[in-house]
Formats: sequence, C-alpha cells, structure tokens
Amino acid sequence: MPASTLFESLLSPPVLFFFLGMAATWTNSDLRLPTAISKFLAVYLLMSIGFRGGAELAHGGLHAHGVMVMAAAVGAAILTPVWCFFILRLRLDPTNAAAVAAAYGSISAVTFVTAVGCLQSLQIPFSGHMVAAMAMMESPAIVVGVLLARLYGRSAHEESSGDRFDWGKLLHEALLSGPVVLLTGSLLIGAATGDRGWQSVKPMLGDPFQGVLALFLLDMGLNAARRLRRLPESSGFLITFGVGAALLHAGLGIGLGALLDVSKGDALLLAVLCGSASYIAVPAAMRMALPKANPGLYVPMSLGVTFPFNVVIGIPLYLAAINLLW
Repeated sequence: MPASTLFESLLSPPVLFFFLGMAATWTNSDLRLPTAISKFLAVYLLMSIGFRGGAELAHGGLHAHGVMVMAAAVGAAILTPVWCFFILRLRLDPTNAAAVAAAYGSISAVTFVTAVGCLQSLQIPFSGHMVAAMAMMESPAIVVGVLLARLYGRSAHEESSGDRFDWGKLLHEALLSGPVVLLTGSLLIGAATGDRGWQSVKPMLGDPFQGVLALFLLDMGLNAARRLRRLPESSGFLITFGVGAALLHAGLGIGLGALLDVSKGDALLLAVLCGSASYIAVPAAMRMALPKANPGLYVPMSLGVTFPFNVVIGIPLYLAAINLLW
C-alpha cells in the first residue's frame, strides 16, 4: 500500500478530530458535546450506514456467497468470546471475564462506521451484506458471555437454590435494543426502496456523512480519554489484551475474507467487525444479566483501549495487510 494512502486514512479529518477530543480531555479542557447531540449523531450514522447497505443489497442481490460471509461472521461472534473468556480467567474472576469476553465477541458499530468512512474516502467499494453481518454479530456474544458466567461462576448457594434467570428478557435486550432496531430497520427500508430510495435521501444521509462522522469522533475522543483514566492501576494485562485481541481477531477476519474470496472493502469491514469490541450494546445487557460484573473493566477496555487502537492504528494496518494479501 502506498505511504500516501496510509497517511490519507490515518490523517483523515474524522481521525484527526478523534485526536482533538482525546487531547482536549488530557489537557483538562471543558470541551463537551451535549448528550442530545451525541445521541443524534449516533442515530444519523447508524441510519445512514443501514440505509445505504440495504440499497446496495437491493442493487446486488443477496446471493449464496453473501450468505456464507454472514454465516462466517456470526460464527466468529459465537466462538470469539469463548477463548477470550479462558484467557481472561488468568487474571479475572468468571463474572468479569465473561463480561469482558462478551464485549470482545460483539462489535463496535462506530468502528465499523469509521472503516466505512475510510473506504468511501479511498473510493473502495464494499457489499451491502456486510451491514447485515454487523447487525447479526452484535447479539450472539452477549448470550455466550452470560452462559459462560453461569457455567463457571455459580456459587454453591446459587446451585442449591436453583435460581432462575429471565432469558427472554435478556434476548429482548440483546436483539431489540435501540441500535440494533435502527440499523436493521434502516437496512430493510434501504433494501425495499433500493437505489430510488437512496437517491431521495442521499442529500441528507449521504453527502454530510464525513462531516457528521468527524463531529461524532470528536465526542468519542473525549469519552475514550476519560474512560482510559478509569482502568485499574494493575492494567498492563488488560491493555495488552485489548490490543492483542484486536490484532488477533482482525487477523481472523482477514483470514476468513481470504478463505471466502471477498473484495478488499469487504475484507476490511470483516476485519473491523471481528477486531472491535462493544461499548454500547454489551454494557447495557451486562447491567441486567451480570450485575456483579465491574463496568470499570469492560467499558474502559473496549472504549479506552481497543476503540482508539482500531481507529488510529488498526484500520490503516488492516487495510495495508489486505492490499498485500489481495
């Protein structure tokens, strides 16, 4: 990959605004975005990505190859938290290990959106079924994480009392959370209306995308720097895991992409989906499913370590590796 292309993805306006947000926090600036604006930006990005992915899906059609890619992505989301759990058990108790493993088995929609922005700026095409894959990968890891916690973390009192867990409520939280509903619904609307629908909303959902992404990453930089401060003092193992898991899982995504013979754009998105960690859907589900898990571990790790690594270093690195291999 030419050095100019690497610098273009690394020093793009959205990434530079992310740096600005982190720098503002580290210098104790009072720069903040109102919560309502942050939520609006997230809604906009998910709606834009979902609608465009649905329109691309309608244009190209859902064929057997796309189904295979989505099945492989879901398989990775199911298996990834299993080995993460047993690695994390070297330092963490079963409940916290399961919560962190669930975060690293699930996905970060914002990292995916950032990768899409990178592909758009470099004019590298990608398939609409990758958006469907993102929607399908968010929930399986939550269920796997809770299963691991209950299999390995039950106390003698809990085993004797035969306590019951409301799996229906957990599945509702995992499958019908706001981001999942918005993304899936936008995907379906885009698929139903096709190119005609996309052209009608493009002035609102397409053209401002890069600017909205830059503003959103500014806010994410502010939050990531604050979360990074909350990691425990003995956090060397956790930071190493956060970076190592991103590299290992992104490598898995690239390997799956090569095995399935996907395009360069799809390979990058598959690498990002496998290599990211959830800091929205999983924390919301863990608060209900594993209330004893410490959010001061899994939220700072995913948002303060893995997310900045992927946005600043990971995406250009994965794209360079894909260009060499493809």
